[in-house]
Amino acid sequence: MTPKAFRLLCFLSFVAVCSPSAFAQSNADDKRAPIVKETESNWKRARKWTLDYIDAMPENATSFKPTPEIRSFAEQMLHLAFWNYAIAESLGGKASPYGKKQETLEQREDVKTKAALRNVVEESYNSLLAAVAGLDEAKMLEQVSIFNSKTTRLTVLAYALDHQAHHRGQTTIYLRLKGLTPPPEP
Repeated sequence: MTPKAFRLLCFLSFVAVCSPSAFAQSNADDKRAPIVKETESNWKRARKWTLDYIDAMPENATSFKPTPEIRSFAEQMLHLAFWNYAIAESLGGKASPYGKKQETLEQREDVKTKAALRNVVEESYNSLLAAVAGLDEAKMLEQVSIFNSKTTRLTVLAYALDHQAHHRGQTTIYLRLKGLTPPPEP
């Protein structure tokens, strides 16, 4: 599949999830644009599912790697956290407290305990959600440059949501190899 076809597939999947019926206003006092509310809802759900995965992995298995050449469970989750922070900053949010190099966060031993890992990942989602909350519909649909192409902030968020779902999905195997049942994603 070409990169352009993959981006289109990701975008169309996101559009299907964000159909007009999904934009029904659930709180009359909430004046934010439906597109912002739905994006926020999708990311809150992703945060919950990711934290459920971290909670499911025993403390003594956060460093588990199915094979030596791939990321450990903790490194997979820290990879998600790094990109959550990077996207949040690009949306106008605050800078990551862990710097701009992905490897810097993924290789830090002090954040690989279960409690520290959960905290870093949760903070990264909260940072991204705060950045989304600061957007309106015009900002969401504004063109931005990313990875040498132009797209909207909404599409960037859709790509990022797909990216983190991909890596969380990889950790399903880590849990299964440890004899655990992954948390449900209803």
